[in-house]
Parts: sequence; C-alpha cells; structure tokens
Amino acid sequence: MKVASVQSYDFQKVYDQLDELVQLMIATEKKYEGLLETTHPNFQPSATNLLHYLVLRSAEIREAQEYLHKIGLSSIANCESHTMAQVQTVLRWLNSNHVERHEAPCGFEDAARFRARHNEELLGISPSTGRPHIMVTFTEEMANDRLMVEEMLHSGMSVVRINCAHDNPEVWIKMIDVLHRSVSKTGHNCKLYMDLAGPKIRVAALSPQIDAEKGLHLHEEEDVLLLPMSAPQPAKKEGTPIWIEPASIFEMIKPGEHLFFDDGKFEAKVISVEPNSAHVRITRISTKKPFLKPEKGINLPDSDLNIPPLTENDKENIPFICKHADMVGYSFVSDPRDIEILRTELRKHSRKKTPAIILKIERLLAIQNLPALLFNGMMDGSVGVMIARGDLAVEIGFERLSEIQEEILWICEAAHVPVIWATQVLETLNKTGFATRSEITDAAYGVMAECVMLNKGRHIIKTIKTLDDILRRQVLHVDKKRYILRPLGIAKNFLRQTL
Repeated sequence: MKVASVQSYDFQKVYDQLDELVQLMIATEKKYEGLLETTHPNFQPSATNLLHYLVLRSAEIREAQEYLHKIGLSSIANCESHTMAQVQTVLRWLNSNHVERHEAPCGFEDAARFRARHNEELLGISPSTGRPHIMVTFTEEMANDRLMVEEMLHSGMSVVRINCAHDNPEVWIKMIDVLHRSVSKTGHNCKLYMDLAGPKIRVAALSPQIDAEKGLHLHEEEDVLLLPMSAPQPAKKEGTPIWIEPASIFEMIKPGEHLFFDDGKFEAKVISVEPNSAHVRITRISTKKPFLKPEKGINLPDSDLNIPPLTENDKENIPFICKHADMVGYSFVSDPRDIEILRTELRKHSRKKTPAIILKIERLLAIQNLPALLFNGMMDGSVGVMIARGDLAVEIGFERLSEIQEEILWICEAAHVPVIWATQVLETLNKTGFATRSEITDAAYGVMAECVMLNKGRHIIKTIKTLDDILRRQVLHVDKKRYILRPLGIAKNFLRQTL
C-alpha cells in the first residue's frame, strides 16, 4: 500500500466503510448467537468482542487507517479489547449525526476491567506496578531447598510450574509442600500450574553401540532409518537406526515431508516410508555439537498428525492435578473437541474448584483454530493461553514466529484471555549468569502478556530479579501493545538545559 492512495479517500468514504463494518459485526453476532450463549457469563461480553474483532480483521482497512491517522483521528490500531466501541467512536467523530445501530459489548473501561478480572481469577492478584506475573519451572532440587524458594518468592515469582513430563507424584508433592510452606512464611501469593506431558513424539533409543550420554553423531546428507521401539536392530546397510515413538507416526508421515529433531537443531526430509520404518535424510544441522540424544523431541510440521492430545499417562495424573493445581497446561491441543475431552476428565475428579485449562499453542493447526479454541475455552469461568514458542517456531518456521506470536496476542486480547509468554526467556542468563542483548529485548516483549515463564537454571534467582526489573520498567511504556507516552528523562534533560 502506498500513502499516495490515501488521496482517494474522504470523510464519507471512510465513514461508509466503517459503518458497513459495524453492520457486519451486528449480523455476525446474530449469526453466532447460539455459540455466544454457550460461553460462561464471565466471558459473554468478551466472546462478543472477539467476534467483532474477527470481523474487523477480515476486512481490508489499511487505506482508511492511513486517512484517519492523517487527519488526526484514531486509526483503530489499538481496538482489540473494545472493537465495536472504538469504531463507533470514530464514526461519531466523522459524522456528528451518526446514530449507533447497536450497543457495543464493552467500552475501553469495561475491557480493562474484564482483562483485570480474568487475569486475577487465573493467575492471582497482579504484582505491584501491574507488571506481568513471573512463572518459574520447579525442579526436584528446589523441593529440598525452602530458603531458595522463599528467595524466589521475594524476588518476584508468583506462579510455579510443575512439568508432569518429569519426575512423579512423590516428587511433585514435595515441591508443592515446600511451595506452601514458603508462601506461608513470606506472605507472597503464588499459584500452581501443572503441565500435562501430552503425547511424546521423540527419539526413544539409539543403537546399543552408541553412548547415550554422548549421543549419535549426525552429518548432513546422512541417511537415517527411523524404527518403532518394537523393531530389532536392522542390517547396517539400511542406514543409521534411530528408534522413535509412538509407532503410529509411521502411518502419518509421507515422502517429501520434513521433520526436525531436538527443537529444530537437526532438519531431515522423508525419503520413503514402509509400514514399520522410514528412511530420512539429514539436510541441515544447526549446532556446534551435532550429537542427537535419546528423549529429544521430534516435530513434524508437514504431517497430518492424528494423535490424541490426552494420553493414558495424563489421565492417571489428572486426579493429582485436580487436587493440587490451580491451572493445567494442555499440550498438543488443536481442536475444540480436544478441550471437551480434558474438561470431561477434570470434572470427573474435581471436588471444589476445577483447575483452569491453559491452551498451549504449539502447532500450526492450533493457530489456525485459535478463535474456535478460545470460544470453547470461554465456556469455563477461567481460561488462559500459553504461547509455547519453542515447538511453535519449529512448526511454523523461525522466521514467522515474531509475526505469529503477535497475532496470538491480538486475538487473545480481543477475547480478554490472559496469555503466558513462554520458552527460553533469559535462557542464557539463567544457565550462565550472563545475558545476551537479544534475549533482554525478547524478555521486554513479555510485557504484552499477562505472565512470563522462566525455565530452570543455575542462576534462577538472578534471572527472576532481572526479569522483574525489565518488566517493571517496560510496563511504564506499554499496555499490551499500546504505547504509553510517559515523560522521558531524555526529553526533560534536553529542555532543562536549553530553555
């Protein structure tokens, strides 16, 4: 779009286009009336606003936006949380005789109140200065170090994450016990989030001759033979063997498709597929230590995967989660029917309050179905979204991550649904004690979410304090994606010196 094209726009043309959009929002609201009625009372205005926002973002309004900006009016660029109300306000400015056709579900103040309420119900009372919550992944070592947990709480941690893919209920209860004792001692509030392991598409085993600790040394253009765990050691000429699970994967992959090992460090292409094996060729290696180890994950972004997101192991852990957790993370969710499956299991085992479901967005299909997932999630009184940026980047391509994570933030803000910003936040600082410039910038973007997740690391206290400082500063400049023009010291210093 060229700015020059704005010349063809005038008040009437912009007014007519926006008025037509409002009419379409009203018609769409009526069309989806049944869907809106299924949402929880807490979310009905939010669900309606999401529907209006989807209508707006389905239209081409860039020239109208440029014109509105040119004449000094709102360009509707920050209307996610109160879409119809914002458009109607612009219409009134364009035409003083404008008559509203429909009452908007929420205005600016209403949207701020809904966002705050949903945030508090899910994640607890917001930390001081309104900065996002900080979630920290617990380890078994932390279960035996109450003083460290207390220091984490003092430093700014307000949500604890337990990853059910690791350890067991005996270890988890120790983690929960030390958390409760630390909360009682410090007086700081802290919610408990437990991640379901979900289906594991992973490297299960290597040849007995390979040192599992060191891993399998791979090379570009090397042929590899993928096998199910039940398969015996193959003849050497068939390719370097790697046993993977689940076995059902071999029914879902096709020649020409790509797969990635270990968070995208190794890329491969499927050459051929047999009933119980697949030949793949390593096409790219992006690590200085090209050794593939057991337990590393496998991503299949091109494949049509039909794997139930809730495993039998997950179902076994749900009674424990219902008894102890405030939130439950749902991996591999892609379809509203997936949510129904988990919701049914949670209700079987919940006595008082059912843990809120956190939809982990980590697959392309989940992005494509995000509005439908949110509408289904809003059937409950509380729901959240986690942007699982590690798997998501591998699934959609690293170059698209920045664009897609913003789109997720926009859609979730329109629904007033809290977002957790996850994966490798301040990872280098956490592991080495020294941060990179790029990860500091990345952490600052977390202010657009309601919660930022940190993984485990040797320097977790320093990392929590650093993240707390970054978010406290950034929240003075940004509210979600809307920039706030607080007084700048740079400006005041210059004017003080020159006036």
